[in-house]
Amino acid sequence: MYFCTHFQGGGLMAKEIIFEAKGINKFFGPTHANRDISLTVEKGKIHALAGENGSGKSTLLGIICGLHGCDSGTMKMNGEEYCPKSPIEANDKKIGYVVQELGLINTLPVAVNMYIGHMERYKKMGILDMNRIYADAKTELGKYGFAGVHPRYPAGALSVEKRKIVEVVKALSIQPDILILDETTQALSYDNRKKLYTIIHKAKERGTAVLLVTHDLEEMVELADEVTVLKDGAVSADLSGDEICVDRIRTAMVGREMVGSYYRNDWTPSHSGEVSLHVEGISAKGHFSNVSFDLHKGEILAICGLSDAGIHEVGKALTGIIKTNSGVIKETEGGREIKTPQDALNAKIAYVPKDRDHEALMMNTNIRSNLYMPSTKELAGGARFINPKSASRLAKKAIDRFNVRCLGMNQAIAALSGGNKQKISIGRWLIKDLNILIMDCPTRGVDVSVKQYIYELMQQLKKDGKSMILIADEMAEAIGMADHLLIMKNGEVSGVLDRSDLLTEAQVIEVMI
Repeated sequence: MYFCTHFQGGGLMAKEIIFEAKGINKFFGPTHANRDISLTVEKGKIHALAGENGSGKSTLLGIICGLHGCDSGTMKMNGEEYCPKSPIEANDKKIGYVVQELGLINTLPVAVNMYIGHMERYKKMGILDMNRIYADAKTELGKYGFAGVHPRYPAGALSVEKRKIVEVVKALSIQPDILILDETTQALSYDNRKKLYTIIHKAKERGTAVLLVTHDLEEMVELADEVTVLKDGAVSADLSGDEICVDRIRTAMVGREMVGSYYRNDWTPSHSGEVSLHVEGISAKGHFSNVSFDLHKGEILAICGLSDAGIHEVGKALTGIIKTNSGVIKETEGGREIKTPQDALNAKIAYVPKDRDHEALMMNTNIRSNLYMPSTKELAGGARFINPKSASRLAKKAIDRFNVRCLGMNQAIAALSGGNKQKISIGRWLIKDLNILIMDCPTRGVDVSVKQYIYELMQQLKKDGKSMILIADEMAEAIGMADHLLIMKNGEVSGVLDRSDLLTEAQVIEVMI
């Protein structure tokens, strides 16, 4: 670590610099992913990286963490030259990194995942002391408030949220000088986000520097001491103190002024009186019980609650993915009762899952296949096989309609940014004749421009008389977009709140907890 000085308020202030990058450039073929980036990170500060999908944030973090080298530029860690050749080398230099995608090995136990790369300390006469590994993992998880995660379970058996929690605790277990969190909160529920915020602040108090990437700009403003904004691979703004606000960050991200909210600007419920989906007394053992509501044409209904409240499971039950033990789910236009995913398809009901990479999209195929998959019946037209030309026309039309940034319909979907994947995840249902759209956290892990696009799309669907269920773990999103909020607590409905300009997050949370 070294010190430098700068002027603030007429006086000299000392800054403890723990990490410094100068003139970082990185090319992937013809793509200039990082353009002459310089970054300074102080000890005990939370430094956020902002930028749209594809702006170069993850590339820069990958260079810092040894996932790939830079083509030019220099880095220093604690005042010494730093150029990691691998993530293990970065780890040895006290950099803890939680990657954007899931970073655990599914077949290995949680505890083994936590200490991969550090197994030598657990060897006795060449044999691993597994009991000690499990005990240390249990202690470490408990220390951060996650005792409910069992260290002996295979990582692949855990939910996405619990796997992300394990990754956070793993990064903290080395007592890092720098903790890097790349879109970590997007996988977490409201309650676990609050736990993570506490962890971040405690790390800051210990002198740990936190390098944070999040698309939740309100979260960024709440947490960050410094913000560096990237656009097209280059630094477009460095903000600190009172300069850090949502409007300034958004403007620097997109290169044009963006002021104000992108939610609905009307503040009364507005929808038809005609019911499109009737749900009465549905229960699913171990998930939720006695849930009832009516969804109307042109209505956006938000379902909100903590992670264990059953909100995500209700969304799956409405399309037959989770079986219910009792109750009725009926689409009223055709009088169809929904018991299976095929029933939902026949009733023109679509479901967009929270985990797009593992539940919504086929990651080992291309954009074209993902776009036409829900429409195979229509494309086949009664034949045994789909018409390839028709499938390609449909895919091209969808790419153009939803402004998907890609190299063409045959590009691997895994190569797309999170925002473009989400456009495909939602858009492939909207090219069908659809009446009801159920979306689980649709703006999770997408940048501000894609988030705005999704909200505008929802408002257009509402005008067209389509019905939507928004399963939301962001209270501002639910309040900003929904006509009504159905709140769940411990698997049951605890209240229903109507759209109003007087409705606050605190009021919603009070009903949730």
